Amino acid sequence: DLQARKHKEFFLTLLASKSKPLQHVTEGRVHQPLDHFNRQNVKTFTQRFFINEAYWQRPDGPVFLFIGGEGPIYNFDVLAGHHVDMAKEHRALLLAVEHRFYGDSINPDGLKTENLADLSSQQALADLAVFHQYISQSFNLSSRNTWISFGGSYSGSLSAWFRGKFPNLVYGAVASSAPVKAKLDFSEYSNVRNLYMSQINAPTEHFAHTSFLQMELMQNLADIIMGSVQYNEEGVLMSIKELCGVMTETSEEKEMYHNTSDESCLDVSHEETVKNLMDTSHKSRRRAERQWTYQTCTEFGFYQTCEDTTCPFSGMVTLQAQTKICTKVFGISQHSLPSRIAFTNSYYGGDNPNTYRVLYVNGGVDPWKELSVVQDSSEESQTVFIKDTAHCADMSKERLTDRHSLRKGRQEIENHVARWLKTAALEKMTKPGA
Repeated sequence: DLQARKHKEFFLTLLASKSKPLQHVTEGRVHQPLDHFNRQNVKTFTQRFFINEAYWQRPDGPVFLFIGGEGPIYNFDVLAGHHVDMAKEHRALLLAVEHRFYGDSINPDGLKTENLADLSSQQALADLAVFHQYISQSFNLSSRNTWISFGGSYSGSLSAWFRGKFPNLVYGAVASSAPVKAKLDFSEYSNVRNLYMSQINAPTEHFAHTSFLQMELMQNLADIIMGSVQYNEEGVLMSIKELCGVMTETSEEKEMYHNTSDESCLDVSHEETVKNLMDTSHKSRRRAERQWTYQTCTEFGFYQTCEDTTCPFSGMVTLQAQTKICTKVFGISQHSLPSRIAFTNSYYGGDNPNTYRVLYVNGGVDPWKELSVVQDSSEESQTVFIKDTAHCADMSKERLTDRHSLRKGRQEIENHVARWLKTAALEKMTKPGA
C-alpha cells in the first residue's frame, strides 16, 4: 500500500511538471521454471519486469537491479528512489523484477496450497540468476557491465543473499532494512516499538486489561501502531508523534487513521482473517497476505508476539495463536516451524553471513534492525546505521524535509557504490585481454 501511494504521488508530480517519464520505460515478461531444482518439472510461469534505459551509457555502463519483494512492482521502481538517483550519476541501466507468486508474476492457479510449494526465497534467487542471463543476452551485456543489486526489507535480504549465493553475477549489493536472520518468536519487535513510544510519552498501557477484546482485534490495533513505528515519517497514514496525539487526545483528528483510508470499517473477526487467507481466487492475486503468510510458515517466522507483562496489548498476541494459522490455512504443523527456520539461517548465515561487498543499511527507529546486520563483524561486512530514521527510509528519493542523519546515510551509501564501481573498473583493466 505504501508503494502504491508513492507511485500515485510520483506520477501526479510528473504530470504537473509536464514530464514524460514513461518514454524510456518498458515492461516485459520472462518465462521461468516453476521449480528450478527439479529438471523433470517443465512447468513455467511468466515473471514481470521493468527496464529504464534513459541513463544507460551503452554498451559498458553498469546495471542496477531493483529486486521485488512481498508485493507487486511498479514502473515507479525504475523511475524514482535513491537507486535511480545513483543510476543517473553512474549512467546505469535500471531494472526492476517482480518476486514469483506476487503481483502479476503468478499463474492463474498459483495461490492454491499445493502450488505454493514452489514459493520460496531459494526459488526466487534462482529466478534472479535466470533473469540475469536473459537480460545479458537481450542487451548483449558482458563481464564489462557491473551489476549492483538493491532491495529493502525482505527484498533487501534477497539482495544480500543474491550476492552471497551468486557472487559471479552481481558485484555488490545494497540491503536496506534487511531481516536476514529468520526468527520464530520475534518479540523484540514489540520491545523496540514500546521503547520509541515511551520516549514521547505514549500510553503503552492504553490497551491493557481489556479482556473483552479478542486476540484478532488486539492484532489489528497492534498493526496500526507497528506500522507507525516501523515507517514513522516515511509516508504511512500517521507518524509516531501523530498517532500518540490521537491516543492521548491531544490531536484534533481523532478519526484521522480511518478518514485517510479508503477502507470501510474493518471486520476483525478471526473467521474473516482465515477466510481472506484461504482465498485463492484470481481476484486476490494483487494482494500478498496469503503468499507472505505461507513464507512466514515455511521459511522465516517473524511472528511479532507481545506476551509479557510490559506488552500494551494485553498479552493476547501470542506465538501459539499466530502459528495456528499455518496449520489452519496451509496444513503446516506448528511443530515443524522451528526446524524450517533453523534451515533458513543455516542456508543463508543468519545475522552473521559470510558475505563480501554487501552493504547493510538500517535505521535506529526500525524494529527490523534486530534481525539485520548492524555492526561490521568483519572486514567483509559493511554497514550504515542511521540513528533516527525508519524502515527503508534511505531508499526514498531525497526530500527537503529529510533529517541530516538520513542525508548523511545516503551519502555513505553513494560512496560505497561509487567505490565498488571504481574497483570493478580497475579489475577489468588489469585482466588479460582487457
